[in-house]
Amino acid sequence: MSFFSAVKSLAKRNTYLKREIYKYKFRSQQPDWNSLLSKEADFWKTAREDVSGGQKVLIATSVGSHLTGTRVESSLAAALTLRGAQAEMLLCDGVLPACLTCWYELFPDFRQFAASGPQKYYCRDCFKPAERMFSSLNLPVLRYGDFLAPRDLQEIEYISQKTAFADIPVYNIKGIAAGEHALAGALRFLARGDLNNEPLAEPILRRFFKAALISAAAVENLLSARHYDCAVFHHGIYVPQGLIGEVCRKHGVRVVNWNPGYKKHTFIFSHKDTYHHTMISEPASKWEDIIWDAEKENRLMDYLESRRHGSNDWIWFHEKPVFSRKTLETQLKLDPKKPCIGLLTSVMWDAVLHYPSNAFSNMQDWLNSTIEYFIRRPDLQLIIRIHPAEVTGALPSRQKVADEIKRKFPRLPEHIKVILPGNKLSTYTLMSCCDNILIYSTKSGIEFSAMGKTVIVAGEAWIKNKGFSLDAKDKKQYTAILDSLPLSAGQNREAVLRAKKYAYHVFFRRFIPLPFIEPTKTGPLFEIRLNSLKELMPGEYKGLDVICNGILKQSDFIFDSE
Repeated sequence: MSFFSAVKSLAKRNTYLKREIYKYKFRSQQPDWNSLLSKEADFWKTAREDVSGGQKVLIATSVGSHLTGTRVESSLAAALTLRGAQAEMLLCDGVLPACLTCWYELFPDFRQFAASGPQKYYCRDCFKPAERMFSSLNLPVLRYGDFLAPRDLQEIEYISQKTAFADIPVYNIKGIAAGEHALAGALRFLARGDLNNEPLAEPILRRFFKAALISAAAVENLLSARHYDCAVFHHGIYVPQGLIGEVCRKHGVRVVNWNPGYKKHTFIFSHKDTYHHTMISEPASKWEDIIWDAEKENRLMDYLESRRHGSNDWIWFHEKPVFSRKTLETQLKLDPKKPCIGLLTSVMWDAVLHYPSNAFSNMQDWLNSTIEYFIRRPDLQLIIRIHPAEVTGALPSRQKVADEIKRKFPRLPEHIKVILPGNKLSTYTLMSCCDNILIYSTKSGIEFSAMGKTVIVAGEAWIKNKGFSLDAKDKKQYTAILDSLPLSAGQNREAVLRAKKYAYHVFFRRFIPLPFIEPTKTGPLFEIRLNSLKELMPGEYKGLDVICNGILKQSDFIFDSE
């Protein structure tokens, strides 16, 4: 075992060591722009001097320890400057009492976190390295603290303490849904889908609520003092990113959000709001007229096949999956005479946002209702595949779907099978046994629809309203769909073609390649590999041109390889 591996192994059992490793990453693994600038100082100086009169773009990174964010957004800042834009960076300087960088594995003492937050352990090591890195580009670096007056903080302290606990999730201030993002942040910290039975839920939620109010106030004051044409930042939800988006939209500042795509070297960008919302509402006209041919068919199906192993991805959740149909049949003891219906869960804490069109209040409500229904349908077999990311994701869930099922249904009938997240059986092999598949919000619906499966949507999945899935608008309609099961195996050719076009659109057009951002084997997920700043000029990388044109010209974030 290497020294670093030994340290990481110890860190799993030692919170202090784990924190020190993360702080080391914050300090030492920021992009090294100085080495490029030292070779091309005159070129960069001229580029910066040529931006007067260009669009003003706020790169609202905020969380300096978000290593993916600092890598991508520092690259964007440089690329936008080379296209004549005036880029300014925004960082939290330690004023937020909670944020995206806080989660339970780094703060296992919830009482301590509720009392003192991240400032004592993290804020300095989060802010300073990012400020140095952004400053090395000689671009303006703004701080949250510079846009907060004592009066703001006094009012925020009062609101955060006096608002009733039950009212926080729906709290709205000056048109800003501060409570929704505070709740999403607290659930992410706790890695839970709800706050039930969490002893310190209230002080932790109040800490994120206060952070949401501070974020909103700082950005409100910033936008009152300075003009921007566009704001660019990752996620678009949680604290502080969700609040940045809310305030920018209120002030008429265009918003661009982004996240990594599944495929290596790719990222998904969206106008106006986080992709969690925009991918559901994206007009079908963006993809339904794709001219389908054998080349696209082969390219898509080859990629979907690779998804089974994650060989072309930098985000996947199965390590060494088992594809054996015989192993599946032995484990599950399926009745060959009864049709199988698959059900795919999502991670309970992930992106808990308000979607008014959902048939159910949350995933657990949907899951309970579905199980209750299938208990009365012994003529069908229900295979519940709990998402592997519950245990293999970056933030393993503390609220396990299996535990919630057992609490509600201590004994399940034989025709309902629950596949635990750690089970090595491939989700693809499991779903191949199923005539129809039920989902709430998982993106797997894209793949299985393209493979010809009939997918039934009860939540906010991307395939909703695309014309090839069965979408339940309310519980009554959902029950009616279940009453019609099993539907004939496979969709009609027109629906499958439509599903394939959408899958191609997502994986090859909306996932935009940035080849100079490489996956790493250790440390952060990505690193920048550039030999010259001139590689960020227009015409060098088509994907970068698509992104910068979207930011500056409001064109679609669609990469057309043709």
